[in-house]
Amino acid sequence: MKKPHLHCISEGQGPVVVLSHALGCDLTMWDGVTAILKNRYTVLRYDHRGHGQSEALPGPYTLDLLAGDVAGIINGQGEGPVHFVGLSMGGMTAQALAARYPQLLKSIVIANSAMFYDDAARAMWQARVRTVQAQGVAAISEGAMQRWFTPEFRADEADGGARKVAALRRVLESTDAAAYAASCEAVSRIDFRTSNGAVQCPALVIAGARDEATPVAMSEAICASIKGAQLRTLPAAHLSAVEQPDSFADLLERFFESLR
Repeated sequence: MKKPHLHCISEGQGPVVVLSHALGCDLTMWDGVTAILKNRYTVLRYDHRGHGQSEALPGPYTLDLLAGDVAGIINGQGEGPVHFVGLSMGGMTAQALAARYPQLLKSIVIANSAMFYDDAARAMWQARVRTVQAQGVAAISEGAMQRWFTPEFRADEADGGARKVAALRRVLESTDAAAYAASCEAVSRIDFRTSNGAVQCPALVIAGARDEATPVAMSEAICASIKGAQLRTLPAAHLSAVEQPDSFADLLERFFESLR
């Protein structure tokens, strides 16, 4: 099977931390967190297939496929096991990676994510796929902004929240529609309920107290499914790493330090 060309950026020095972004975003989602972590870590960010500057191959996509993509990146950097941090679809990638490629991981962080969707949720995903196929990604962008960010962050002109929201909206709307739909299909079919029980590496789960896309209960379920996992909560909506980069990075650094 053909592997896509994946766009990556590596910054900083020290232990390697790989950052995996949400559906419809790109590696710029991690700008705020990277600015903090790169002082002490080598931060490796990448765009998922069909997102940002990575190649958009035809579907279907699966989370195992996305995990295989980033496994190739991790093997290519040659530094041994990494800390892997994923948010939303990136958090699903973390769970798939831990199941299939445990030797590549020192730890995983699963933020604002899910491990399984029931039939009702899958029907919602299918409705979104149909909308994107018929009308393009722009048709779902306003709803995405409402899920991704709190109202006050979207309205924040003084401290740059509104500017970050506008930038990520442009990223979403420029995402290849077929790749976005294929990614939605992949996300809708996740089921890590069994495989999470076999995860051996340390795990941190981060929830957003105001996350309506993946509510705290979903993070609690992930935490309960992975032996020894820790749960932390931030006062943010779905893209907690964008809305609360300082607090998010602090949680990561404390977690990584605890493993030394």
